Amino acid sequence: MSVSNRLIYLPLGGAGEIGMNTYVYGYGPEDRERLIVVDLGVTFADMGTTPGIDLIMADVSWLEERADRIEAIFITHAHEDHIGALGHLWPRLKKRVYARRFTAAIGRLKFDELGLPTDVIQTVASRPETIEAGPFRVQFVPVAHSIPESAALIIDTPAGRIVHSGDFKLDPTPIVGEGWSEVLFREIAAETPVKALMCDSTNVFSPHAGRSEASLADPIHGLIAGAGGLVVATTFASNVARLKTLAEAGRAAGRSVCLLGRAMQRMVKVAEETGVLTDFPSTIPVEQAVEVSRQNLMLIVTGSQGERRAATAQLSRGKYLGMELKEGDLFLFSSKTIPGNERDVLRIMNAFSEMGVDVMDDAGGRYHVSGHANRPDLELMHEIIKPQMLIPMHGEHRHLREHVKLGATRGIVGEIATNGMMIDLTGDRPEVAEYVDVGRVYLDGSVLIGAMDGVVRDRIRLALNGHAMVSVILDENDDPLGDAWVELMGLPEIGRSEKPLADLMETELTEVLGSAPAKVMRDDDKLEETVRRIIRQVAVEEIGKKPEVTVVVSRLAEE
Repeated sequence: MSVSNRLIYLPLGGAGEIGMNTYVYGYGPEDRERLIVVDLGVTFADMGTTPGIDLIMADVSWLEERADRIEAIFITHAHEDHIGALGHLWPRLKKRVYARRFTAAIGRLKFDELGLPTDVIQTVASRPETIEAGPFRVQFVPVAHSIPESAALIIDTPAGRIVHSGDFKLDPTPIVGEGWSEVLFREIAAETPVKALMCDSTNVFSPHAGRSEASLADPIHGLIAGAGGLVVATTFASNVARLKTLAEAGRAAGRSVCLLGRAMQRMVKVAEETGVLTDFPSTIPVEQAVEVSRQNLMLIVTGSQGERRAATAQLSRGKYLGMELKEGDLFLFSSKTIPGNERDVLRIMNAFSEMGVDVMDDAGGRYHVSGHANRPDLELMHEIIKPQMLIPMHGEHRHLREHVKLGATRGIVGEIATNGMMIDLTGDRPEVAEYVDVGRVYLDGSVLIGAMDGVVRDRIRLALNGHAMVSVILDENDDPLGDAWVELMGLPEIGRSEKPLADLMETELTEVLGSAPAKVMRDDDKLEETVRRIIRQVAVEEIGKKPEVTVVVSRLAEE
């Protein structure tokens, strides 16, 4: 009896959201498919929903349980939402990693910082070089994006060809890295019919064709040439082409240029070392920058998304590394604010405004262009590739849904595949094969924790309710030895009665414990329950809140 094989696609992150891209392809008998992984990315936490969390990544438990079936990991480019989780999750998968030279170099730096073996990351040339990974034959195809050496993947399988677009735009002049080549993609489509196109959906609602990175040079040069005081610009640290344009504009205006921010300096260094960046204007260290007159200096800094510890936010709060903005200076946001970061960015803009600084942003698109394909660009990609089926990725649900509609106008059958939805691509149309439990993993400091472990939930409860620490000492007869002691955190010191809240709690506890039944005083659980009830009762009466309560009971042993 023959065993039928199937071709599957499973997004674990990045489908139904922007960020945390993690995709799986499989081919073989059901539940025995050989697998490849495309990208292991992160998304970023926020203080409102994940306080104290550093990074969020996909839970790869499903993959870890099938690690013996994984052939390889492929990374399309070096943006954090595609490579940021590689070092943290690789120890659970331990498979060879393939990437182009710039991306591989960034990956090795991450592995080196975490003490992981860097030799497992293999540098791959672009098409026609082909990686054999079990039943898969994979080629990296250069695409333009907002970081050097981005790639689409051509994934050939016994069931047909898949084009995994990665993040891309139709830009023939991206300043740094390869430009978009329509001829190359028409060649790919002509070689063999494309069974499925997995396609970037980020800008499906943008109605106008995307603009080239090169179109920003004149507006940026003009803006900086006309500035009088200190000029500061921020953009994504990974947008090496934009950094070059900004630095060239600063030098053309007769200014010394200083890069502030470790991530930005590292990106430029790696880009130069791998040969993708040449002729970057000379820069000066911050120690030298503080000696340059304001009208002759330009800073290019990290923190375009309002990150609290980055240089942009630091400058908005005052002096940073000896540098300070003043009235008449210019601050340029050569970037788009990612949804969810608006409040932090606006707070910084207003802080600069209060200093008298002139703030320019990407309104009108004069000083920023997106790294993703707009709606007309996606339509051209559909026309070139002519896929049998379209599976949108890299977008929120509304983006995926709109992209499926867009494909349908050209007669391409599509499927909205969100995280955890396994799609069978074997037949003439995509079919939902099963649903996989997916979750998130948090990097909390240097430790990975599960999203459902309760750590963040407890942290939020502490933030919302405050905390009371209560210490009770009992003698050998289970009687209170002195008064209970209460220490408060995150709670008002004075309540409605205009008396110290901790004193009121201690007084009430002393009275209650002094008359509590012996069965309560002998039982730690009952004693803690009583103390917690009294603390919350007083808190509700005095401040209208029920704090989290920790009770420490100390008993003196009999001699």
